[in-house]
Amino acid sequence: MLATLIGAVGGAIVVFSVLGLDRLRIDGPVGAISVHGTVGIWGLLAVPLTNSEINLNAQLIGIGVIFAFVFVASLLTWGVIRILAGLRVSEDDEYRGVDVSECGLEGYPEFTANR
Repeated sequence: MLATLIGAVGGAIVVFSVLGLDRLRIDGPVGAISVHGTVGIWGLLAVPLTNSEINLNAQLIGIGVIFAFVFVASLLTWGVIRILAGLRVSEDDEYRGVDVSECGLEGYPEFTANR
């Protein structure tokens, strides 16, 4: 029963996390930040609810270590991509849409304004 409750809380958290990130104008492709980041944190914080031998402080330290590792790894990865390929498409490709410039068709033509 407790596992179901923890999962239900995680489901609610992901919805509000997506809405909150949208409101803050933080682009979270396919909700990955909300699903893996926010709900992942909830999962780590929920462990002491099911195992009395687990210390909440250890979980908080784990969250900090994971965040630091992902932050540094992301910086290094983005730095390499920036050097090798660049981080942005051209302004023209951005305007036309990357689907058109890379694939030759529009991904969602029903939502495309006539230009």
